[in-house]
Amino acid sequence: MTMIDLTPHIGAGSGVWWSQTTAEPSPLVHALMRQIPEIGPVRAFVGMSLDRTFADAVPDQLSVVSYGGLGELRKLSARGLLDVVPCHYSALPSLFEQKLLPCDVGMIQVSRPDADGYCSLGVGVDYVEDAIPHTPVLIAEINTHMPVTHGAMKLHISQFAATVETDRPLPEVPDRTPADVETAIAANVAGLVSDGDTIQIGVGSLPGAVLVALSDHRDLGLHSGIISDGIVALVDSGVLTGARKEIDPGVLVTGAALGTSALYDRLADLPIEFRPASYTHAPKVLSRLSTLVAINSAIEVDLSGQVGSETRGEEYVGAVGGQVDFCRAASLTGGRSIIALRSTSRGESTIKAALDFGSVTTGRSDVDFVVTEHGVASLRGVGLAERARRLTAVAAPEHRELLERSLTEPDCTS
Repeated sequence: MTMIDLTPHIGAGSGVWWSQTTAEPSPLVHALMRQIPEIGPVRAFVGMSLDRTFADAVPDQLSVVSYGGLGELRKLSARGLLDVVPCHYSALPSLFEQKLLPCDVGMIQVSRPDADGYCSLGVGVDYVEDAIPHTPVLIAEINTHMPVTHGAMKLHISQFAATVETDRPLPEVPDRTPADVETAIAANVAGLVSDGDTIQIGVGSLPGAVLVALSDHRDLGLHSGIISDGIVALVDSGVLTGARKEIDPGVLVTGAALGTSALYDRLADLPIEFRPASYTHAPKVLSRLSTLVAINSAIEVDLSGQVGSETRGEEYVGAVGGQVDFCRAASLTGGRSIIALRSTSRGESTIKAALDFGSVTTGRSDVDFVVTEHGVASLRGVGLAERARRLTAVAAPEHRELLERSLTEPDCTS
């Protein structure tokens, strides 16, 4: 790979953003890190990073801002080197438009140009397509392994101020084999999904287990911020067809893909369209999905149904992300808003009298069901005292007595 000189395009005080997760242009990021001493101070935005080299050795003159502490950014948060903007994912397009996030220079990873010179954003459309119109300088890694995907803008090679060509496989993040507890949670979640519903779901071992548990359903749709390997089997078996979706019928909508070659190699053939955050997370779009079932995870839930999904102690380990966008839409105009989590973490109950870590990510009014391996707490239309009783019933048995005692305390459900 030819070394790229970024100094003609990035100067002291510049604001730079780059693509996230599997679309992260790591060669460009590493070049920026090496050239920072010559360039001077730079403020950079990235969503979720998978780049260990970047996270382990951020130069002093590079300040990093993100919407959360996802992936390798957790390391920066632990060292006090991450500036988190706690925003809804649906707000990112307007934050770029208003120049509230760094957007002098954008660094992206794209596919090889086609015969007419146009490149695809591949597996990383998400906030990238929304940021591009407000970014005067674009620098691209053109990777022969980046698949061409459908639904998003194409960029002509003439739009790039500089490029570097690579031939490196995309990072692979396989679905982990779920533990028994995750399989139990997934079975409880699947029982809340009806044939013909449109699901939103994240990535990881628990979401992967939920996808497996949905294998007996039919004609499900998908409208989600990100997809993983688990969707391939459901498409092939006729579970995910999108046939009954109110919008985009027959099409699965996402903004990014995080998986393995088993997913990446199929993207051109699957009925999947990649759309920007201004579509995938927009309230006016989600409100048209009357059968939307939002399935999200959490770090902790209190006895009134408030959800914390951002911090553990002083560290940012999550994000507001799209959870509130989807939970609110599903609860108000869609089908069901579900929060799924293990009943314990590190030996402590995740169902708590009050949130230990302070941040309320999703308000109790936007949560219809809380699901653990011990059952389903239905909260829709239920008062605070009964909510507390139902949430205690799905907590780990060894922690229920303490939670029951807290029910007599006047502030536990206020």
